[in-house]
Order: sequence, then C-alpha cells, then structure tokens
Amino acid sequence: MTDPDIVVLRQKIHGMPAADYADAIRERLPGKEVALARTPEEERDLLTRTPVATGYAVEPDLLDASDLDLFACVFAGTGHLPLDEFEARGVAVTNASGVHGPNIAEHVVGNILLFVRGFDRAWRQKERREWRSFQARELAGGTVAVVGLGAIGETIVDRLEPFGVETIGVRYSPEKGGPTDEVLGYGDLHDALARSDYVVIAAPLTETTEGLFDDEAFRTMKPDAVVVNVGRGPIVDTDALLDALRTNAIRGAALDVTDPEPLPEDHALWNLDNVFITPHNAGHTPEYWNRLADVLAENVRRLDAGEEDLENRVV
Repeated sequence: MTDPDIVVLRQKIHGMPAADYADAIRERLPGKEVALARTPEEERDLLTRTPVATGYAVEPDLLDASDLDLFACVFAGTGHLPLDEFEARGVAVTNASGVHGPNIAEHVVGNILLFVRGFDRAWRQKERREWRSFQARELAGGTVAVVGLGAIGETIVDRLEPFGVETIGVRYSPEKGGPTDEVLGYGDLHDALARSDYVVIAAPLTETTEGLFDDEAFRTMKPDAVVVNVGRGPIVDTDALLDALRTNAIRGAALDVTDPEPLPEDHALWNLDNVFITPHNAGHTPEYWNRLADVLAENVRRLDAGEEDLENRVV
C-alpha cells in the first residue's frame, strides 16, 4: 500500500464534505498522493504514514503515533489545538487565516444592505402579498465601524470602499494602522460607536473582546445604528443586546454568531423582527476549500524545497 503524501482528516468542516477539499488539493498537487480518511480506523492508520495532515484537529493519542512534518488546520483559530505538543514534536502548524475574508466580507455587505434597503420588511410584505410602499435608506455618506482589522476585517473594509462610506477601524494595536479612514484602539471603542451608523464585529474572541459589547456599548450607539456580528457570539452580551433591541436603543442586528450557539429554538432573539440570524455560515462557500487548498499546496512546495517559512504558520 502506497504511503500518502497528504491526508485529509474525516471531520466535516462547516458541514461541507472533506472529499471536496481533497479533490481541490489533488488539482493543485497532481504529483502527490492525497488520501481521505473516512473512518476513525483509516485516520489512525494514515496518520502514521504521512508527513502532512489537514483538518480540524488531531487527537493527542494520534499525534503521539504520527510522524508529521505539518498539520494544516482548516480553521483560522487554533486555540483548540495542543500547540505546545505539536511544537515539542517538531510539527509545524498552519491555519486558515485569510481564507474567510472574501466570503465573510460579502456576507457583511449583504447584511448591511438588508437594513439599508429594508429587504427584511420587503420579504415580510411579500409573504403577505402586500403591495405597500415604504421608505428605504442610502449607505453612501454613512459611517461604518469595523471592530477587528485582521484579514477578515480588512477585506470587509475593501468591499465597503465603493459605497462611499467613512470607515473607523478598531483594533488591539492601533499603531499598526489599517485600511480604514481612522484607526482606534479598544480604549476608544465608545468614540467609534457613538459616530457609526453600522458596527461590524469581526474580531476574535479574547480576554479583551469577551463581553466587549455590553449595556454601556449599546447605550453609546446611535438609536438607528445596526450591529453586524461575524466574529464570535460571546463578544456580545446577549442580554444587553436583547434589551437594546426591545427598547429601540439600536435599530437592529444581523447575527451570524450568537451566545449561546446553536441558538435554542425558544430563544427570544428569534422573535424579534429587527434581528436577522444566520447559523454561523458566513464563511461557508465552495471557494473556501479552493483558497484553503491554495495555501496548503504552496506550503507543501515550500516543505519540499526545504523551507521553514510557511504561509500562515502559527508554530
């Protein structure tokens, strides 16, 4: 039996079949043997016979038995991985940073336009077969705050540029600058909120960002402001958000992530007309696999050339 060059682990990613990912890798590396582990037994066996594995995670006992040179995580976040153990075994780890940018940015723009043009109201009227005119808004000339200026946040700003909006970026290290018209630190978050018509949360969940959007944050926002969360649910205090929505302290919210998640079917957020909810799938498009395969293929080429400088390397 031929030893594989690359193993795609069996976990489904965002509900998308890993077989599609394996096919995308084969297209980019036709000279490599790419195996797909479909069962726990296959996964255990293949990990002992490959230098490169890619997927969501590798169980510690399987890591002990492996002889990996590279584990390519298919998520941007790697907090679920035992990075110290990978490092101790000399296994490089890369992530999916940047892969989500284009798809999530389009999702954000769609969410904003939903509230700008009143598409949510139009859809409800369509379901009632109700022909009744209503006044929409325009995005041009407004102000959008983007909280988190990583790869996703920067791509969101890029997609917003043609709409003629002012942008304020909020990031942990404002001295790094960014593509927005203005960059502030988290200490100046409320200043950004007070001036923004739309607030996009694209930050990772950290000790700094957990609960960042609390009662004070929502009281600071404009009454007709809309918050769009494509970061992580716990960045927003759900009770504070509910109170702000119910009392019209803000105009609405578009949530791709929630706390708790999945959102229970009896949760109050489902019942509010000024809330648009998607099930954490802003990044789920077929192109996700293609961009991820591009990163992996480039890193395999670098490994073959004896290079240690890998794209998106975290360990």
